[in-house]
Amino acid sequence: MMVVSPLLLGLAAAVIGAAVLGLIFQRVRGSLLLGSVLGAVAGGAGSLLFMIPLDYCTFEAERETIDRVFGYGLIAAGMALLIAPIAWISVRKLRGQSLVSATSQPTQGTFKHGWIAFPLLAPTLIILLGFLYYPSLETLRLSTKLARMGAKREAFICVDNFTRLVQDSSYLDIVGRTMYMSILIVVISMGLSLLIATMAYLPLKGASIYRVLLVWPYAISPAVAGVIFLLMFNPSGGIINHFLGDWFGIRPGWLNDPDVAPWTVILASVWKSMGFNILFYIAGLQNVPKDLIEAGAIDGAGVLKRFWHIVWPLLSPTTFFLIITNMTYAFFETYATIDYLTPGGGPLQSTTTMMYRVIQLGVDNNDLGKAAAQSIVLFLMVIAMTLVMFRTNGRQVTYGV
Repeated sequence: MMVVSPLLLGLAAAVIGAAVLGLIFQRVRGSLLLGSVLGAVAGGAGSLLFMIPLDYCTFEAERETIDRVFGYGLIAAGMALLIAPIAWISVRKLRGQSLVSATSQPTQGTFKHGWIAFPLLAPTLIILLGFLYYPSLETLRLSTKLARMGAKREAFICVDNFTRLVQDSSYLDIVGRTMYMSILIVVISMGLSLLIATMAYLPLKGASIYRVLLVWPYAISPAVAGVIFLLMFNPSGGIINHFLGDWFGIRPGWLNDPDVAPWTVILASVWKSMGFNILFYIAGLQNVPKDLIEAGAIDGAGVLKRFWHIVWPLLSPTTFFLIITNMTYAFFETYATIDYLTPGGGPLQSTTTMMYRVIQLGVDNNDLGKAAAQSIVLFLMVIAMTLVMFRTNGRQVTYGV
């Protein structure tokens, strides 16, 4: 198969970048030449961002079509990472707009000398470099290696750890399972939490004690939640099956039935996260102006209409925040619950999620390369979903009355 020249790829990226930024500059009445030059530089440099560390391995003669497609995708991503910020900064400058939002500009407490901020930020930056950015770069490096924990040597295998996932039907099943379990956890947890918070917010005697008891599960770790539900839903000796067997004559296989086990994990995760959601919904309900609700009642609106047209829109900032945090919990923090309830990922891998698979590969199987690649896929998926939420639901959030 024909080998694509790195020089040709760089030139093509430069031409595309020049065309994109040139058109953007032309639309905002800027210099077409300046935009084309900046775009060519950004496009060419962006094409090297991922290809130089990989040494253009995706375009080698022995590589398959999927590797080449992946390589083109990396080039496009690198170009976007450089062209997008340059385009944003240039457009704002050409329109005479500030790079900093007026609402975010500090009105007091500013430094007379800007350099003073750097030594004050140094401890935080050092911690971020040591515990966030360096591990992230190391994860990227390991994802291109055949690496095992304890092994003295590592082998460079280009992007095989990524491309093989597309051809792995079992991994695609895990992705689908992760999506539907996470969506159900978020929807059920937030729906029940809003219902309970609305009732707990009513002026009842001893309401403060009642609210504390509702929030209490949030203080429990996912592992403890798994143990509690293991004792409750154990098919042979659990209290749930004890009552179901005595009253209805049924004993569902909560943990050993592939069709039922995911729902047990979902119930445990919902119970674990409800306390957090209830806490924030109660706080959000306290910020709803009572005079608006009273005005709605005077105008003849019923309880449901007042809730839907007054309370629910004013809870949108809280709801949006909880969607993001619950989604992060559902994707990343359910490992311990799954491991205690259904060790090994459940019967027939029915409760194996993407996060569980990452830890299973990296810790149990010592396959650091595959685990790193799959962790990056999971991270990018959550980032993409978060951006979609900000671009869609984020615009419908109502701040203030």
